[in-house]
Amino acid sequence: MMSTANQDISHLHRSYLQNMTLDDYLSCIRIIMINTTLPANIGSAARAMHTMGLSDLVVVDPKLPIDDSSHAHAAGGIQILQAAQTVDDLATAIQDCQLVFAASSRSRHIPRPVVTPTQAAIITQQFIDTQITANTAAHHNYSQQPSTKPAQIAILFGREDRGLTNEELAFADYHIQIDANPNYPVLNVASAIQVIAGFFYAHFCQLSNNTAQHDNQSTQDTTPQVAQISDISCIHQNSSEFLQLALRQVWDEPAVTQQQMLQLKARLLMLMSELSLVDPNHLRDLPSRLSRLLSRLQLDQKEYQLINAMIAKIDQQLKAKRSDAKK
Repeated sequence: MMSTANQDISHLHRSYLQNMTLDDYLSCIRIIMINTTLPANIGSAARAMHTMGLSDLVVVDPKLPIDDSSHAHAAGGIQILQAAQTVDDLATAIQDCQLVFAASSRSRHIPRPVVTPTQAAIITQQFIDTQITANTAAHHNYSQQPSTKPAQIAILFGREDRGLTNEELAFADYHIQIDANPNYPVLNVASAIQVIAGFFYAHFCQLSNNTAQHDNQSTQDTTPQVAQISDISCIHQNSSEFLQLALRQVWDEPAVTQQQMLQLKARLLMLMSELSLVDPNHLRDLPSRLSRLLSRLQLDQKEYQLINAMIAKIDQQLKAKRSDAKK
């Protein structure tokens, strides 16, 4: 039989899911534009976001700041421009994010799993729902205040002329590719935001409608019935690299943030250097491969703390050995 504590957590979880609205889901999504050339494109992106119910916009190192041309192209999205953040680097823009997508039509040196916009929307919904489970458990077990947002998800968009660099693509857990004319599969950045945001909006609209219908029919199971990632093809068959798409299904602790992932990668690289496993001046693809490995592991907070403790212990023993050697 289920314990009273587990019953309480399950009840809270169902209650949170049942009360999640379309706006709640969409508010978890952050659009990030990197190194934009034309301020007008930022305004067009804000208009596209507003049309699809998104509001969180971050601009990374734009060549020109948001200006009157941005506002002229924003139409109903003026408030999004007014609230938009401008930051110096991508790491700052995603430091509190737990799941990152990158929109890219270009080939990648260190590939990530490639998904369609529909698949990305399903992954996002499942990730948010499972983080509600984790946040509910943490709130119940450790008396933590539940987060105002169950998760923070970023979608990266690159420059008008050349998109995202390999280094920027390496920050993402998944890459989104829009099906388009193979002879010219390139959209301008505002159009790409409009298309991808449209798929997300449609999916979460369906989710909200299904939840409302389910509430009218039954109170036994409040988990919304929508497409599952296992129901659809998860690999682009015309790709030369096949990376199995996986999404962690069970979370009893919240996921790590991108800031924590970067810190962990830096500590691993430092430790490998200390152990003479790598030459710190010639790392080549190692940082990108570590990023992909950590992304695939989908660490939660407790696992992150465990790995950090192991690294700290190994580092402590290395320092002790060096100290003894000097005596």
